[in-house]
Amino acid sequence: MLGIESSCDDTSIAVLRGNELLGQFAAVQHIHAKYGGVVPEFASRAHQAHIVPVLEGALAEAGCTLEDVEGVAYTRGPGLQGSLLVGSAFARSLAWSLKVPMYPVHHMRAHVVAHWMADAAPNPAQPMMALTVSGGHTQLLEVRSPWEMDVVGTTLDDAAGEAFDKVAKMLGLPYPGGPEVDRLAALGNPTAFQFTAPKVAGHDFSFSGVKTSVLRVVEKALAQDHSDSDKLVRDVCASVQATIVAILIGKLEAAADEKGFKAVAIQGGVSANSGLRAAVQALGERRGWDVHIPPFRYCTDNGAMIALTGQFAAERSEEGRLDEAPMARWPMG
Repeated sequence: MLGIESSCDDTSIAVLRGNELLGQFAAVQHIHAKYGGVVPEFASRAHQAHIVPVLEGALAEAGCTLEDVEGVAYTRGPGLQGSLLVGSAFARSLAWSLKVPMYPVHHMRAHVVAHWMADAAPNPAQPMMALTVSGGHTQLLEVRSPWEMDVVGTTLDDAAGEAFDKVAKMLGLPYPGGPEVDRLAALGNPTAFQFTAPKVAGHDFSFSGVKTSVLRVVEKALAQDHSDSDKLVRDVCASVQATIVAILIGKLEAAADEKGFKAVAIQGGVSANSGLRAAVQALGERRGWDVHIPPFRYCTDNGAMIALTGQFAAERSEEGRLDEAPMARWPMG
């Protein structure tokens, strides 16, 4: 199974046999750093330039050719419309030319399915509460199998990853800001500042208030005389990370308790955050729950998770059609 991911600014293609990764290749777009965020038009143009070399790299790493491909899975949505259009058009035309089935994949579902990769052991063997955290999405899902999952909570405004990036921008940190906040948080004091954590009923999330609280604290701190601005930045990063992680873990634990689940998982780009990974591990140890955290190569957007979701679709004979257009907005369900 060939998996093609192009929902945002990373072009990634992987080749799988069953749930075993044979090869994966990706191209990262650095042009967006100068603008402090992804520019959709530049992203789609870069996908056009990268997709053929990335395909060649994935096939070479897997040690196979296009003649070996038996199915093509691709991200149909959600994501940036222009980026999705490049990947989906390429994938559908490739499948048509090879006379093999095509499998449109929901990007958010694929993040969860990554837990079933052969090298993401131990693979989930029971119902679990899964938390997807990325730059564009924050979701809580009740997961019973790779194809049986329901959203029980979502963000009402910004995603957690977006909050990290915007805080980084306030502090003048380079883009992408999330990894930089994580790095500096390890050097700062997580109790140096108290930021507002919005109270949202049920299992939904809100992070816009956190950003506003950070902005006010930073403006007040900068207005004062600080001889060590680097320490200020480190402490803000540590305090922000502690606040956001506490919100995420609190919601995850409450949802798992409500359902009576004894297993929890995190996935998505922000699942690479060291503070979140440590907090989930601590939650599992404290409650005696199974914890599933994907390897770093399956956290950010990747072709492997798309290919594996296509594998499960193939097993269930859920083939796509040549006339299926990409969907920038595509609710799960």
